[in-house]
Amino acid sequence: MDIKLIQGIAYFVLVIFLTIVLYGYIIHLYRSEKKGKRNYEKYGKMALDDELTSPPVEPLEEENTKESK
Repeated sequence: MDIKLIQGIAYFVLVIFLTIVLYGYIIHLYRSEKKGKRNYEKYGKMALDDELTSPPVEPLEEENTKESK
C-alpha cells in the first residue's frame, strides 16, 4: 500500500465520520427544541440584536438556580 491510498482511505473515513457527527448534532438540537429544553431561535436572534442595551437571551435567575442544583 502506498501513502496516497492510505491518505485517500483516511480522508474518506474522516468525511463519513464528520457527516455522522453533524447529523447527530442536528438531531440533538431538533429533539431538545421539541422537548422544550432550549429555544434556539432566541440564540439565533443574538446575531441580529447585539447592542449593549439588548436584554439577555435567558434571565440570570435561571442560570443561578441551575448552578445551585
